[in-house]
Amino acid sequence: MSLKAILKPRRLPVPKDLASVTTRDASAEVDPASVDMTAEQVERIWSNVERLYRTGLQSAISLTVRRKGRIIIRRSIGHAQIGTDLKPGLLCTPETPICLFSASKAITAMLVHKLVEQRHLQLDDRIARFIPEYGVEGKGATTVRHLLAHRAGIPRVPAGATPEMLFDWNDVVARLCAAKPINATGDTQSYHAITGGFILGELAQRVSGASLPDLLRDIITEPMGLKTMSFGVPVERRAQAALNYHTGLHPVFPLTSFIQNVLGASFAEVVRISNTPEFMSALIPAGNIYANSDDAGAFYQMMLQNGEYNGKQIFKAATIAEAIRPAGPIHIDRTLLVPVRFSAGFVLGEWPVGLYGHNCRSAYGHLGFLSTICWADPARDISVGFVNSGKSVSADQLAPVASILGGISSACRPVARSRRGVN
Repeated sequence: MSLKAILKPRRLPVPKDLASVTTRDASAEVDPASVDMTAEQVERIWSNVERLYRTGLQSAISLTVRRKGRIIIRRSIGHAQIGTDLKPGLLCTPETPICLFSASKAITAMLVHKLVEQRHLQLDDRIARFIPEYGVEGKGATTVRHLLAHRAGIPRVPAGATPEMLFDWNDVVARLCAAKPINATGDTQSYHAITGGFILGELAQRVSGASLPDLLRDIITEPMGLKTMSFGVPVERRAQAALNYHTGLHPVFPLTSFIQNVLGASFAEVVRISNTPEFMSALIPAGNIYANSDDAGAFYQMMLQNGEYNGKQIFKAATIAEAIRPAGPIHIDRTLLVPVRFSAGFVLGEWPVGLYGHNCRSAYGHLGFLSTICWADPARDISVGFVNSGKSVSADQLAPVASILGGISSACRPVARSRRGVN
């Protein structure tokens, strides 16, 4: 690749009239005054989304924000699919399924927590109790909790693995079972971008006797009435799903080496593969759940309501409390190289500043491929599904994304929260 190509960021065309690429579900959005907000605050949040879109780094953005159980924003901007000549294609709407990438981890984690609730296993059980072949190379004492909290010591894809390995479940599980951990004592936090999900999925399937897609359907999507959340995308919905686009600068060393070690492929290759039929048909527990922003946000609204949604108890309140309980103090993560605090499945908020904005220590959620972020904040009584399909390492995306996250937390001030939730 030429130096010119490396230094020139790839940006998508942005129309002057943003209304032409904006879809708003006005019938779903309540009067902001009914949730102790102003129309100006709501529009300020959306103007930050428009600011991000104007960078040309995002092909599609969809945002659903609930406050006190009611929707204050359900909007999208951009195109779900763009032609090879960069001409506008399929418009993104609030109904468009978008890949959550690593934000899938939190949902997969809750399937495991449900199996704990049903007494199929315990969080402190050793993985080798259920997957005997995992207990080699010093991994015999590794627990389910270690894996959920990124402390299992298998953060990298096995040497020699190819991206296509992700499509062969038995092969990837066998490779990870045979892998030698960087640390197996559970006291070293190192983010497991892809690897942990396969072992958690294998564990869930062995102890339950059901497939992971069936567990997702039976435990979460069907009881909650979620229409777009699934592992991969069913063939009949692929024409409506958002594709992912590599935008901005091309990664250079040492970021290229980091991405290769964690994901087993280059940044551009990961984006390319994510648009293939093989990826959309695969089962990748840590990385290929699709959902629209409303379904992603509804999942966190359910958690915010102590496991209840639309009159149905999806999880016990005690299960939710255990899932978001810190696994330990904040650490410099050995994979991410930044300070982060995990629970058994979630990225936790921080004070004075963290992933979800300022003074959001009660918040919990997950990040997906740099800029998709879904979370709940009990102190503010908010749940958020912020999903997008532009994949970029460009620094000029950071400030707009931070403005969106911080703007939501600033506009939605802490409240005395009722135990009763409204959907």
